[in-house]
Amino acid sequence: MIAFKFKNSNLKYILTWLLSMMLTASIAQAQQPSVAQDKTVYGGDFGKLSNQEHLRTFYIYTPKSYNPSRPMPLVMVFHGDGGSGRSISTVTHFNDLAEQKGFIAVYPDAIDNRWSLSTKSSRKVDDGLFVASLIEGIQQTKNIDSSRIYATGFSKGAILAQALACQMPNKIAAFASVAGSLPSRLKPSCQSHPVSMMMINGTKDQSVNYEGDATSQRLALISVPETVNFWRTQDQCLSPVQNQQVSKPNPSHLLVKTSRYANCRAGSEVMLASVVNGGHFWPGGASTDPTLNKVNANLRFDATKTIWTFFERHNLSQSYALKK
Repeated sequence: MIAFKFKNSNLKYILTWLLSMMLTASIAQAQQPSVAQDKTVYGGDFGKLSNQEHLRTFYIYTPKSYNPSRPMPLVMVFHGDGGSGRSISTVTHFNDLAEQKGFIAVYPDAIDNRWSLSTKSSRKVDDGLFVASLIEGIQQTKNIDSSRIYATGFSKGAILAQALACQMPNKIAAFASVAGSLPSRLKPSCQSHPVSMMMINGTKDQSVNYEGDATSQRLALISVPETVNFWRTQDQCLSPVQNQQVSKPNPSHLLVKTSRYANCRAGSEVMLASVVNGGHFWPGGASTDPTLNKVNANLRFDATKTIWTFFERHNLSQSYALKK
């Protein structure tokens, strides 16, 4: 062992110098910014954000395949009146599909379980503005592919999806509405940007009339065929309609027939899946109603998978590239 000997004066100097260096090092370490730890929560989680003087809530599902270093698509799913984000996630099974296909699913909650399309409503809330704020908030916490953000919904949530297609076609790559239609008052204000829209409607729906509402009715919806024609005209689709029956005759006497309009402006597409003799429901969805479960078992049409297949064909990058 090598030993060093110091005179008392030298020892005092060295000890003072060592203490000074240790103090300097500790101060420098304290001033360094701390490295944020990855707090990604995989699976289901709940979130909040403030918007238009309201505290808004949502349920979000992040699949195990999510990697913060790689952008991932985002699917927004809007519940119907009286529902919630958590309940529509159970009905649609989008979480299971998110794990299989690799996307983040978010299920926003409406104030008092009812969506509002205008600040002129009694609650003075525009849920279109809320959705824009929600997208921005999620983009700040997760690596979202901004060219692959999608919106779908059921019933009043489907009507909200139609409204978003008018308001935010440059931020959302494709839309799908189940048991919904376009409010007639929104037609004049829709932006001229091409929109990829899929609709799934029952021809015997008693809540959202397939043939539309009386024009004198407050918040009237136009008919399903008229809504399809509106988006087809907006997109300037050139190819003849492609009709197909995608389900077989079954004991429930329901059939699914699709009409697809392709070769549209900027790569957009319009598609309708009509559930012949079907009512107000999410085809293939979970339900506590044994009768509806039997109908779904006979129909064998999964709206959730069909919607994702439609979404996969569209992204904003492709749209803008084709538009140029």
